[in-house]
Amino acid sequence: MNKIILLSIGIMAVSCAPQKPNYPETAKVDTTDVYFGTEVSDPYRWLEDDTSAATAAWVEAQNKTTSGYLSRIPFREKLKERLTELTDYEKIGAPFKKHGKYYFYKNDGLQNQSVLYVQDALDSEPRIVLDPNRLSDDGTVALSGISFSNDGKYMAYTLSRSGSDWREIFVMNLATGELTGDHIEWAKFSGASWHGEGFYYSAYDSPEKGKEYSNVNENHKIYYHKLGEPQSKDELTYSNPAYPKRFYYAAVSDDEKMMFVYESGAGRGNRLFIKDLTLKNAPVKLIAEDAEMENQYSFVENIGEKIYFYTNEDTPKGKIMAADLRKPERRYWQEFIAESESVLSGTDVVGDKFILTYDQDASNHAYVYDLEGKPLHEITLPSLGSVGFSGSKEDKECFFVFTSFTHPGATYIYDIEKNTSELLRAPKVKFNPDDFVTEQLFYPSKDGTSIPMFITYRKGLVKDGNNPVYLYGYGGFNISLNPGFSTSRIPFIENGGIYVQTNLRGGGEYGEEWHMAGIKMKKQNVFDDFIAAAEFLIENKYTNSKKIAIAGGSNGGLLVGACMTQRPELFRVAIPQVGVMDMLRYHKFTIGWNWASDYGTSQDSKEMFEYLKGYSPLHNLTPGTAYPATLVTTADHDDRVVPAHSFKFAAALQASNDGTNPTLIRIETKAGHGAGKPIAKVLEEQADIYGFIMYNLGMKPEF
Repeated sequence: MNKIILLSIGIMAVSCAPQKPNYPETAKVDTTDVYFGTEVSDPYRWLEDDTSAATAAWVEAQNKTTSGYLSRIPFREKLKERLTELTDYEKIGAPFKKHGKYYFYKNDGLQNQSVLYVQDALDSEPRIVLDPNRLSDDGTVALSGISFSNDGKYMAYTLSRSGSDWREIFVMNLATGELTGDHIEWAKFSGASWHGEGFYYSAYDSPEKGKEYSNVNENHKIYYHKLGEPQSKDELTYSNPAYPKRFYYAAVSDDEKMMFVYESGAGRGNRLFIKDLTLKNAPVKLIAEDAEMENQYSFVENIGEKIYFYTNEDTPKGKIMAADLRKPERRYWQEFIAESESVLSGTDVVGDKFILTYDQDASNHAYVYDLEGKPLHEITLPSLGSVGFSGSKEDKECFFVFTSFTHPGATYIYDIEKNTSELLRAPKVKFNPDDFVTEQLFYPSKDGTSIPMFITYRKGLVKDGNNPVYLYGYGGFNISLNPGFSTSRIPFIENGGIYVQTNLRGGGEYGEEWHMAGIKMKKQNVFDDFIAAAEFLIENKYTNSKKIAIAGGSNGGLLVGACMTQRPELFRVAIPQVGVMDMLRYHKFTIGWNWASDYGTSQDSKEMFEYLKGYSPLHNLTPGTAYPATLVTTADHDDRVVPAHSFKFAAALQASNDGTNPTLIRIETKAGHGAGKPIAKVLEEQADIYGFIMYNLGMKPEF
């Protein structure tokens, strides 16, 4: 009897396992581009039209194939249940004080969007200010930013719909909770900077209907909106028609005396302007720039007659400068806090102290300085991890949130005078962090450069060369990957997996020099660093090539695409998420042109074209190759990295793969590049991604 039962279970397990997919046929067109005399075919160009009926039918067919495969993974539903259980805990952000009241964000557990609350004191009953979950039935409307008027009467807030970068701005009367009727559309990369009876914001002209999520964004402008007036009457404050492909952003000082205008998008840095708001019709005046826009300049704070700036000019790891309020031009700046051996990654002014956060080997460390720029002490943090501070120059109260790979974000009250911290609240997740360990290792890349990585796993791990690995990286745009907590990783490491996060060149972990070592004609360094990480893990008996899954999003999706095409035999699974896969045409969509400072473009020169074509994932697929089991992910409202990148890559990969491993694409609806995605969609996506990874790594998880 027992044998019959076991046999039945075995048959069921086989019958429910995913079969080799029958991929939808993807039509090819005869499209060829010529770059410096070289012809490059683009047979899937038609998939760039994300509004066509043909593309919609292709998306539907691909999603049907993918859904059929994923739904037959035997443990997929149990995995989702475990992910849901882990996610279902109260998440409360650090309080921030405005006009004598404490505001904070809170998610009860499985709410699609976090809710904004206010309380009169830290121990008083909180009240809801704004619940974005009430703004849509499916949680796809996200609250992306808030800004308070300086008289405390109003709060402007920005909304994102379906994950798009487009923003709408509304205004709430805080006394009544009612909307004022003010409504701004087609804002992008903007908040609301209050001044007087209104605010400044940045927007584009209304886009062509049907092309809102794909056409190139040009002519970013700063407007002033006066409360009670329609958007059509908003005053154009600043634009620069000579440079239509640049961004312009306005920030007003707390005392409303100055407005700073940032111009960026033409390089790694920015130009900085100032407008004296105490004078009527004062001009917007340039105060800091360099000819190539390679240096960063930003306003930090003004205290009395002093004004403070951050810059990395001649100091690739960053420093703080000071100037007289009456002479804000760059030539008058004086060094206030010098460059450190570590990278300056955060600046806060609380009471009469500066709190500076530095990256030391990709982990945060924080230090307190007085108003003379003298160092006072380091803030003791619980362990290696990441920290964010909340406080203002008007108050001495300070809070910080600390997180690591094994500890979710906990909020602390920090006494800046005594240099002591007290735990305010810590979330309760249904797992034991003491069962896991994180260590930091350094490994040599192809050219001998030492690269750091964090590895997290269950205690008692045996290095027998057979452990499943989830290898994650980014490596671009001066962005640092610091330690952080994610419930989605827990089922993987609970079941013997190792989560590896590596800090590649191209990022910001060691300053601008580290960044520049992974851009343009040095981009291959980034891929070499990632490949070397996998080789190091194999050589040191953590795993083998049949047990490695690689993942990354956006620029990290490019990373995965490049590495899986360069070294397909080194990885078992690949998850390129919302990736930049067509390096010859990326600059032709939405804000893709802004990435030229890191990538260069195929139009720059023959040398640059050949370099880009040499690693572009779309252009380096070889027919008949056994590529890793691949799940490409994208979303229909991604107007940052348009889904055409993923569509074309998936189609080409399905045509090139030798059939050994599955090649699927998961296309989310009513979602964008990632920000603001509702929890319900996140849980479905993570169950699909980790289910695909664990199944194709041969794992047999227990839940």
